Amino acid sequence: MDVVILCGGQGARMREETEYRPKPMVEVGSRPLLWHIMRLFGHHGLNRFVLCLGYKGSMIKDYFLNYEAMTQDCTVAVGSRRQVWYHGTQEPFDFEVTLADTGVETNTGGRVKRIEQHVKSDTFIVTYGDGLSDVDVGKLVAFHKAHGRLATVTTVQPVSRFGVTMIDERSQVTSFSEKPKVEGWVNAGFLVLNRRVFDYLKGGDAEILETEPLERLAAEGQLMAYKHDGFFFPVDTYRDYLQVNELWKEGRASWKVWG
Repeated sequence: MDVVILCGGQGARMREETEYRPKPMVEVGSRPLLWHIMRLFGHHGLNRFVLCLGYKGSMIKDYFLNYEAMTQDCTVAVGSRRQVWYHGTQEPFDFEVTLADTGVETNTGGRVKRIEQHVKSDTFIVTYGDGLSDVDVGKLVAFHKAHGRLATVTTVQPVSRFGVTMIDERSQVTSFSEKPKVEGWVNAGFLVLNRRVFDYLKGGDAEILETEPLERLAAEGQLMAYKHDGFFFPVDTYRDYLQVNELWKEGRASWKVWG
């Protein structure tokens, strides 16, 4: 099964880092966000990826074209006997990565439509290059296959950034909850799609996957929601970046489901 990862956005809310690199290449524990996301899928047995590149996409290409050199110590013999020796632990997953340029200004729907030729499987996954989660991909895919519709979106209940104070008519505090989960469910990515969903996409630069295409699927009864009650953390801002690095450093990285 193919995993499509959206890597082309400009990451405007994290300019402290994305001024110099695409957001999926922002590092958590010395490895790019993208690496962490791919390791989750590899843990669940999925190792074929299509990366939708855009803003500073050449940096992602360079990373994978020089992956061993980027991730291991190495010895280089230069001159007439050019040779490289790598000194590191062999990666536990054999990844196949397609690096597809989908345009700098293209929106999510246009990006997905443009990689249609690279998707080999009848069912595939689309997710974002900045969302860390411990979602059980096996259970997610099983849920999708069981309901038989064209699309499944993974949803989570977001946590409020602020504590909630309940006050009665006398202004007396009756309860206080520190950053509770709020009502409703939101899109967390990790969409499982039948390739017939490509027919719902027109492929223009401005097309947003999360609006007209998904809205049409929902109106036709072809979109189901997988409720994930575990860890999910979108790395949207510099504050988020600092927080996930702190979690990694403290050994509390809930998304690290691999050994």
